[in-house]
Order: sequence, then structure tokens, then C-alpha cells
Amino acid sequence: MPKILLIILIPAMAAGYMGAEKGPAAEEEIKRLLDIQVRAWNRGDIAEFMAYYWESPDLTFQSGGRRLYGWQSLMDRYRTSYGGEKMGRLTFEDLEINILSDQHAYALGRYRLNYPREEKTGVFTIILRRFPQGWRIIHDHSSS
Repeated sequence: MPKILLIILIPAMAAGYMGAEKGPAAEEEIKRLLDIQVRAWNRGDIAEFMAYYWESPDLTFQSGGRRLYGWQSLMDRYRTSYGGEKMGRLTFEDLEINILSDQHAYALGRYRLNYPREEKTGVFTIILRRFPQGWRIIHDHSSS
């Protein structure tokens, strides 16, 4: 085999191998992030729930035919719409996490909010980006 071919193939194979190792680790990190969010929500801790959203005016959230821009706007929405007893008990189901690169991923899932007399359900798509402090949600699209 010509040496030039080996020079090209060996780094390419190593990159593919290393990329495969990063996928499952990134997927587990994102699952942990979502578990932390669920526990925070169920404790009534909106601040900790929001800690895993990108704290930027460029964060986007879509739901109910509306688009919202900015971390603070989303925090205000959650506090107004869900503060106190209005939070219910949250669960995420049918999670599918897709790692796009070392820096980007998206997750699909179903949410359930259980209240004493009703249940709200819907689906969500979140787009995540890895920052120095870890994965953060940069876009959330939720619908019921």
C-alpha cells in the first residue's frame, strides 16, 4: 500500500473511532441534563430548571404558535405561567438524542405535566450546543 494512502487512512480511521466514543458520552450528558431539569421542575425550582438553557438574548422558544427570544423572556414566561402549584409533576418520555457533532445535538421527546385533576401532554424538540460549562439548550420547540 503506498505510504501516502496510509498517511490519509490512519488519521481518518482514528477520527472515526474517537467520534464514536464521544457520541455515547455526549448522549449520557444530555440525559443527565434532562433528568436534572425534571427534578428541578418537580421541586418547584424554575431557576435550576432554566440553568440548562443558554443564557442569551439569542435563545429561542416556540410553543402555541408563538416564538419567544431570549433567556430572560423564557424565564419570565415560566414564572408567570407555571409558578407555585401551577407547575404540576413533569416527566419526559420517548427520548431520542441525536449527536450531530462534538458541539451540537438535538433531542426529541414527549412531556407530561400531571396535575391533581388533569394531565397536559405534548412533544418537544430541543437543540443543544456544548459550551465550556457543558451542554445548553439553545432552541426549544414544544407543542401539545
